[in-house]
Amino acid sequence: MEARSKWDIIIIGAGPIGLACAIEAKKAGLRHLIIEKGCLVNSLYNYPHNMTFFSTSDRLEIGEVPFISNNAKPTRPEALEYYRRVCASWQLNVKLYERVLAVSKSEDFTVTTSKGVYVAKAVVLALGFYDLPYLLHVEGEALPKVKHYYDEPHPYFAQKVAIVGAANSAVDAALETWRKGAEVSMIIREATIRESVKYWVKPDIENRIKEGSIKAYFNSTVHRIAAQTIDIKTPEGIITIENDFVLAMTGYQPPFEFMKAAGVKFQSDAAHTPVYNPETMESNVPGLYLAGVVVGGLQTNKWFIENSRAHAELIIKHYQTK
Repeated sequence: MEARSKWDIIIIGAGPIGLACAIEAKKAGLRHLIIEKGCLVNSLYNYPHNMTFFSTSDRLEIGEVPFISNNAKPTRPEALEYYRRVCASWQLNVKLYERVLAVSKSEDFTVTTSKGVYVAKAVVLALGFYDLPYLLHVEGEALPKVKHYYDEPHPYFAQKVAIVGAANSAVDAALETWRKGAEVSMIIREATIRESVKYWVKPDIENRIKEGSIKAYFNSTVHRIAAQTIDIKTPEGIITIENDFVLAMTGYQPPFEFMKAAGVKFQSDAAHTPVYNPETMESNVPGLYLAGVVVGGLQTNKWFIENSRAHAELIIKHYQTK
C-alpha cells in the first residue's frame, strides 16, 4: 500500500467531468489528484465501438482544448483521443486502475483505495453510472448468453438476438447487429420506441420494424431465458422464440451504496436525488462535492458532459472561499 499523501482536492472518477474538475483545480493552483478504477474516461471506453455522440464536438470540450471532429457529431474513438490529449496537455495527476474502497472524514478526508491511502481537504465524486446495470430479475439472466453491455455487432452474425429496451443503446444495438447479419427481435416495455432516441436514428428503426426486418414486441417484457429460447410476456400471452443471445439494454444506475457510505444523503423523491447545493455542488457533507451525472440520481439522462461541465468551476470557486 502506498503511504499517505495529502492533497488539496481528490477527484474520484476520470471521466470528462472529473478531468474538468482537475483542470479548474490546477488553474487555481491547487494540489489535485484524480483516482479512477479503470482506464481514462472509462465509461466512454465501454460505449459501443461505433457510437456517435448526440452532442457536437464543441459541446464536449473542456479546458479550452479544441475538439476537432471529422463530422458534426464525434465518434467514440475521436472522443477517446480528445480526452487523452486533454489529460496530457494539462499534465493532470491521475491514478488509473485504482479502485476507491472508502471515503471517510474527520478533520480532513481519508480516501482508501486498492493501492494506497490518501488525505485531502476536499473530495469530488465525479462518478459515472455505467457500472451498475438494471437487472431483469428473471430466470436465466445469469446465463453466459445474456449481456448487459454491447460493444460491436460482429459476434452476432447469423445469430438470433433478442434486444431488451427502446432507448438509444437498444436501438443502436438492434440496427447494427441486424445490418451485420443477425436475426433481431426487440422486447419493449412501452408501446413505442422512446422519443429520446437520436433524431437521425429514430426513423431508421421505426421503418425497419414497420417493414418486418426487425421484429418488435411492444408492451412486452422478458418472462424467462433458457439456453436456446426466450419466453416473452406479451399482451396476447407468453410466447417462446428461439434465441442465441440476449442484449439487455435496460440502462444503468449510479453507485448509490458507495455514495451513502461516504455520508451523502438522498431526497425522498422518485429519482433518489442526492442532497447537494446547486450553487456550489457541495453535498450535505461539508467539503464533499458532487459533479456530473450523479447529481441527477436515477435521472441519468438529465446531466450530460455539455451541461455539467460548469460543475467544475462551481466546485473550485466554492472551495477557494473556505
